[in-house]
Amino acid sequence: MNQNENQFSTNPPTNQPILKNHGGHELFDAHEVIAGLISMLDQYQMYDQYIKDPELKSILQRQSFFVTQMYNTVVESFQTGQDPTIPTQQYKMNQNNNVLYGMKPGQPKKPNQSINELSDQGLSAYMLGNTKSLSALLAMTALEMTNPVLRRVIADSVPNFIEMSYEIFLYQNKHGYYQVPQLMEQDMNLMLTSYAKAPQQGSLPH
Repeated sequence: MNQNENQFSTNPPTNQPILKNHGGHELFDAHEVIAGLISMLDQYQMYDQYIKDPELKSILQRQSFFVTQMYNTVVESFQTGQDPTIPTQQYKMNQNNNVLYGMKPGQPKKPNQSINELSDQGLSAYMLGNTKSLSALLAMTALEMTNPVLRRVIADSVPNFIEMSYEIFLYQNKHGYYQVPQLMEQDMNLMLTSYAKAPQQGSLPH
C-alpha cells in the first residue's frame, strides 16, 4: 500500500470526476469565503494567547471549533457540488439576551502603543469584527451562487455568524465595552407608532 493512501486529502478521489456545475463568478466568491473562514480561524488562534477572561476564551474556543467544522462542510460541498458528509450545523450561544442600555463616561479610546496593551475589550472587538464581516460576506456571496448545494450551505451559515456576533456583542455589553444609547421615551414612542399594518385581502396565491 502506498504511504500516501493513508493520508487524508481535501482533493476528490481521482476516479470521481469533479462536477463542473459552478459559474466563474461563483468560484471567485467561494474562494473569498473560504479564505475568510481561514483568516478568522488564524486570527482567533492569535487572540487566544492574549485573552485573560476565561468566559471570553470559552466563547472564542467554541466559535473556533464550530467554524472549523463549517469550513470543512463548505470545502467539501465546493469541491463535490453534492450534499456534504456533515451538513450545516446550528450555532447556539451561552449568553442570555439581556441588554444593558445607557451610556456611562469612560476613558477616550486610542490605538495601542504596544502589544502589551492588548485587552479583552479590544480582543472581543476584533472577534466581533471577524464575525460581522463574514456574516455580510456570506449573505452577499449566497446571492451569486449557481450550484444549489453550495448556495444552501453558504446561505444556511449566515444565521450562525449572526448568532456568533450577537454572542460577542452581549459579552461586550455586559462588561461595559459596547454601550447602547437610547432615545428619549417620547421620541421612542413616536418612532414606534409611526407605522400601521396594511390591510390584507384574499388568500395567499398558489
